[in-house]
Amino acid sequence: MLNEESTLESTRTAAPIPLVAKYFIGLPRPLIFGYIAVLLFLVGDGVESNYLAPFLTGRGLTVTTTGAIISVYGIFVTIGSWLSGVLSTRYGPRRIMRVGAVIWVVFEVLFLAVAIPSHLTPLIFVFYGLRGLGYPFFAYSFLLWIQLAAKPEKQGVASGWFWFAYTAGIPTLGSAIAAVTIPLIGAFGTLWLSLVIVAIGGVIGSFVVRELHGRRPIARIEEDGSATAIGEQLLAGITILRRRPRLAAAAVVRIINNAPMFGFFVFLPAFFTDRVGWTQSQYLLLVTIMGLVGLIVDPFMGRFADTFGWRRTIAWIGGVGCAVMGMGIYFVPPLFPSAIWVGFLFGGLFGAFQAGFIPLTAVMTSMAGEKEKGNGFAIYSLAAGLCTFIGPALFTVLDPLVGTTGVVLVYAALFLLATVLTLTLLRVPQDPGEKRRVAARAALEPETALSR
Repeated sequence: MLNEESTLESTRTAAPIPLVAKYFIGLPRPLIFGYIAVLLFLVGDGVESNYLAPFLTGRGLTVTTTGAIISVYGIFVTIGSWLSGVLSTRYGPRRIMRVGAVIWVVFEVLFLAVAIPSHLTPLIFVFYGLRGLGYPFFAYSFLLWIQLAAKPEKQGVASGWFWFAYTAGIPTLGSAIAAVTIPLIGAFGTLWLSLVIVAIGGVIGSFVVRELHGRRPIARIEEDGSATAIGEQLLAGITILRRRPRLAAAAVVRIINNAPMFGFFVFLPAFFTDRVGWTQSQYLLLVTIMGLVGLIVDPFMGRFADTFGWRRTIAWIGGVGCAVMGMGIYFVPPLFPSAIWVGFLFGGLFGAFQAGFIPLTAVMTSMAGEKEKGNGFAIYSLAAGLCTFIGPALFTVLDPLVGTTGVVLVYAALFLLATVLTLTLLRVPQDPGEKRRVAARAALEPETALSR
């Protein structure tokens, strides 16, 4: 450990580390085990996603209390999402990944071994809530590591593979494992199994990945561990919006990326079962298709964005595409209530067009500049956490005023707003598409001059 810290110290003053040169289907080769680690970690984290609430109510908690516990957890996830970037700036992404793995494992053990058996609700709130810091520390710090190590022309596809691992983990494979293991070892035993899976991912991410960009602080920081210095570093994760005001527009686009989807999840279940006439199983299959299509498209969309351009992909695929398909999910299936495939089609297309926002990670870290990539990523992560609150909150506020149809139209308008903001404010020189257009214009200028 001491040798590693000495190496880390030497890298602070050494020449810049070269970006990763070798890739395998878009994956930076030195980071491949990091992707595997994130996949395992998030599979373990996602095991509980579809049954924790009924598990807790079955243990005697009220539905209201269970909802409050999950809300507290969501708050800590949002805080952890922001801190992952800020702390990586000071300590390096791999160290924050290690901290995230330890937080998750320790507080999950306390949750399962102490809080649940004791039936003490305050302990459940504390231990489960604090565990919420773990997964964003681990996963989002690795996503930042990708942005630091990958070449600009490869960042889109490299990020796409991260979101492939993310989507495969939390909503997909995690739920599938729970469906298989709960009948065999019970709900409580399945939670212990999830702990084992997370621990394996945590060990791989913490000790097997050796790429150098993640092993040192992002910015050169004087050795001052005082509370004041650390507080200033944390504050820099917010004040960067003053230094780089376009990041605020990018954060709005990131919120719009997922906020309508979380809002859809509030009212679409009742909409499809009560108005369209579907069964609950059919609606759940729609959600599964939406996630699976997004899972498949993510890495390909990243590669496409590296060719077509980050900004144009976000604007036209993400913004316009989601506006159209979001309205399609709501307005078209009632016209064909007996043709269930129509709903599946629009759900799958919405999941595919959601992948159009993948280049936002590269755009926002590029906007922040090399020394403040961590702070730029902190804003990205904070916006990602806020999606889970803002989407449902918009529905709660607007539904009594404009009805569900009005809410859907507002969501579509937000996606179009994201398009406008992206096209006008999110241009970055690192965008491969922008580079190609600049090179093409430069090549045409001599020809134009000669023709004169």
